[in-house]
Amino acid sequence: MDRRKGIERCLCRECPTFVDCKEEVAYCLGNTGKSTCIMEEQGCLCPGCPVLEEEGFSYVYYCTRGTETDQLAPR
Repeated sequence: MDRRKGIERCLCRECPTFVDCKEEVAYCLGNTGKSTCIMEEQGCLCPGCPVLEEEGFSYVYYCTRGTETDQLAPR
């Protein structure tokens, strides 16, 4: 997905966990990664996000846990 399109369609700014610290949103997309200021998970809109549906992603809390690739990595 085109990055600009992903940012326009993402639900990050509406999420209860979101903290506006002037970061680029669409945390699920490859070059964004997890937030440097969101520290507490307070609910997640990822499961209903059009970006996740279109990309076929399956994880949640990208803002605190990292991208799909980050979360696929063994811990």
